[in-house]
Amino acid sequence: VKGLCEKEVMADKVIWPVVYKVMANDIQSVYDQTDGNNAVILSFLESGGIADSEITVSVPSISDKFANEYGSNDRAYRYIATSVITVCTDKVDEVLALMSRQAELLKKGVVTGGNSWENPVEFKYEGLNDIKPQMIEEATRNAREAAQKFAKDSDSRLGKIRTASQGTFTIENRDSNTPYIKKVRVVTSVTYYLKN
Repeated sequence: VKGLCEKEVMADKVIWPVVYKVMANDIQSVYDQTDGNNAVILSFLESGGIADSEITVSVPSISDKFANEYGSNDRAYRYIATSVITVCTDKVDEVLALMSRQAELLKKGVVTGGNSWENPVEFKYEGLNDIKPQMIEEATRNAREAAQKFAKDSDSRLGKIRTASQGTFTIENRDSNTPYIKKVRVVTSVTYYLKN
């Protein structure tokens, strides 16, 4: 018989890349805009309870459209810089609150966003070891209930366990709209002796 246990848990860690681009025709303007935007974003993050130690500022990636041998040079701006400020923290609720307030950055002239496939927000659950014993116990209990029903239906009595194996724990998003809610699942397989 197999015994299933599923549990919904909140993510306990989040990695949030805050991505923005700046454009200019001279490199100094790119650096000045980047410094200004970084200061605004860092202030915004700190106002939401994120500590300096939970923030990483990456070196901007700068492309020079005039140096690109493909495409035309009739672009409005020569330089485009992409910057990423990454938050890595266990303060999931604080990050969710900040994400809903991103319009505040727009009001200050910082347009955040980017490709969600290149810089996705990641919600993780790292407290599995805390709930493992309880989940294995519940899955084993569910397996025993199934075995007792099987034994009763076959006019037998349930004997001792012959073999038991714990399945693999899986952690997935509950759904695509709430990736910060995780579904943890385990299936145990138990073989019992039957007595007539």
